[in-house]
Amino acid sequence: MALVKSISGIRGTIGGRVGEGLSPVDIVRFTAAFAKQRANCLPTNKKIIVGRDARISGQMVDSLVSGTLIGMGFDVVNIGMATTPTTEIAVCVEHAAGGIILTASHNPKQWNALKLLNEKGEFLNDAEGKEVLATAEQDDYTFADVDKLGTIIYRDDALRNHIDSILSLKLVNVLAIRNAHFRVAIDCVNSVGALALPPLLEALGIDKENIIRLNCIPDGHFAHNPEPLPQNLTEIAAVLAQGQADVGFCVDPDVDRLAIVCENGEMFGEEYTLVSVADYVLKKTPGNTVSNLSSTRALSDITKRYGGIYSASAVGEVNVVAEMKKTHAVIGGEGNGGVIYPAAHYGRDALVGIALFLTHLAKKKCTVSELRRLYPDYYISKNRIDLSPEINVDQLLEKLKETYRQYPINDKDGVRIDFPQGWVHLRKSNTEPIIRVYSEAATKAEADKLAQQVISTIN
Repeated sequence: MALVKSISGIRGTIGGRVGEGLSPVDIVRFTAAFAKQRANCLPTNKKIIVGRDARISGQMVDSLVSGTLIGMGFDVVNIGMATTPTTEIAVCVEHAAGGIILTASHNPKQWNALKLLNEKGEFLNDAEGKEVLATAEQDDYTFADVDKLGTIIYRDDALRNHIDSILSLKLVNVLAIRNAHFRVAIDCVNSVGALALPPLLEALGIDKENIIRLNCIPDGHFAHNPEPLPQNLTEIAAVLAQGQADVGFCVDPDVDRLAIVCENGEMFGEEYTLVSVADYVLKKTPGNTVSNLSSTRALSDITKRYGGIYSASAVGEVNVVAEMKKTHAVIGGEGNGGVIYPAAHYGRDALVGIALFLTHLAKKKCTVSELRRLYPDYYISKNRIDLSPEINVDQLLEKLKETYRQYPINDKDGVRIDFPQGWVHLRKSNTEPIIRVYSEAATKAEADKLAQQVISTIN
């Protein structure tokens, strides 16, 4: 596959000729371009954090990235295998100029990527990202003289700092969790969640013998499709269905997405991870919320219940964060299980999500399935349209807006059409040659019908 470039980094498959995926040449080029951008932005700060997930290609990519940063005159603080949120927090702890996370998130094992962070531990904004892309395209960077090369330091305390920061959150109640005596099953898909979830749970008061560990060998050989969707989580669902645990937590390879399994083996619903955490946060600290245009309206319902204002952003973590800052949101995220809690940091964080959810569950004194029934029932249908080279997507979406002009339309990010019975959101994927078509309604059948109606119009 071709290299996928975006403002937040680069992504591709490992192996093949230059131009066919994420090659060592590409890794060096984009790392050097990022280093130049950081030097232009913060000329006196010569420190960059590097962390990676457990992918098989991780060590190779890590060596190239760290070596290139040293060659650009930067000091590298390498935290080894670490979650994405752990790396984001490390940037702030170390007062670094930025960070690079080596992870392809939920993509299969042959993929890897460079995710680029600014000095706040947040993803680069549009202007910064475009500057990196332009620099890499032009090979416009200069390596340091031999006397000005950087150094590398290996640190092993980043996870401990991350967990300590979670324990210090006012809304995380370790005593309540400990007294609930939860039995917890986890599926870490053989990546860095295996290093992070067990110590987090123990720090939260879960007895070690009450943690059932599935796929907790961080060797990058993913035991199943690494995206935490119901069809990929049958193993942990079976454990819960047998009555072995009170709750199940599933994460993707870099631990920024959280899926929850009920005590009866049913899925809590990835859209409802954020909804449930928001319910708890808003009860304690009423305020505004944000999610993206493709996320469930249940968050809006919960927000209104507590007197707050809900806002929708364009898809993408950087867009959600920008809208959260603009509206002073107390909680936000994305419907893929991504919880962003500003009191912790402005990044999707499954560890924070687990701590807040367990506190919420302990205080409610109910089962996970009973908690789920407290929230409005909506169903999202996720579909796609594969693109061919001759299709002008922008023109197609403009025609679609004209066709459905009698309904409210939001074109902040693609096209979202709000029908009386639900909504449909169409947008070009940033990582694949497809149009994503998401729809939501009160029932699965209605959501599917809405999506197929619009897809038929396009076809």
